[in-house]
Amino acid sequence: MSDLVVIAYPEENRAAEVMSTIQRLSSENLVDLEDACYVTKSPEGKIRLHQSRDLTAAGALSGGLWGMLIGLIFLAPVFGAAIGALSGAITGKAADYGIDDAFIKRLAEQMKPGSSAIFTLTRKVTADKVVPELAKYGGTVLRTSLAKDAEQKLEAALQGQKAA
Repeated sequence: MSDLVVIAYPEENRAAEVMSTIQRLSSENLVDLEDACYVTKSPEGKIRLHQSRDLTAAGALSGGLWGMLIGLIFLAPVFGAAIGALSGAITGKAADYGIDDAFIKRLAEQMKPGSSAIFTLTRKVTADKVVPELAKYGGTVLRTSLAKDAEQKLEAALQGQKAA
């Protein structure tokens, strides 16, 4: 079962820094990410969603490859690749993988202007190594599916306190 954790930051660029750290921890096999993204809210109140995976590009690449292969059968590989890439990009853009975008946008609307938040959906976390890394950035837990004691420990770490 995956766990959702949403942490808000009073600075607009802080969640991007945290995303970079989480991706590094993921490459070190300390976090098994199912999905992650961060959202920023400009001082003017404009909300921008930043996905960890570009599904449009992935869809275009996959569609282009399949289109080219099918095009080879009909002796039109360039045309097949172009049609495949276009349809793959459209499919990738429309796909909603992992954390629901509507949920992210609803929470982002509640954020203060000039702030950010990170959303992670994890399968497994080596908490004793990951939490101290996240604690360096501070933040406030907005939502989580963690057990109450785990949530309290995370919140205490983010606030720079010792967990009880």
